Amino acid sequence: MDCIFCKIAAGEIPSKKVYEDDLVLAFHDIQPAAPTHILVIPKAHLSGCGDITSENSAVVAHIFEVIAKITAELGLADYRVVTNKGESAGQSVFHLHFHILGGKTLKGMC
Repeated sequence: MDCIFCKIAAGEIPSKKVYEDDLVLAFHDIQPAAPTHILVIPKAHLSGCGDITSENSAVVAHIFEVIAKITAELGLADYRVVTNKGESAGQSVFHLHFHILGGKTLKGMC
């Protein structure tokens, strides 16, 4: 599979890691959209949120536990978590990932 996030998770491509365990990896985005911009990915390949099933959904719960841990360690009281599904929604890497954005006032989305 030619997935850049799979290669990052496997250590084939370097990243500035923030957190890693057996299930997930968190690292700084190379094109940050906010002062704090971290990506959190499952190590197992899922192409996007449409691939989440009852068999693999525990990893998503774990990702949100990791997000809470990372943001607490960084002292981020306010932050945004974003995932995109599909090219027209802005997904450019087809491996499930969550953006943690913070460190500035973010414009409202809703």
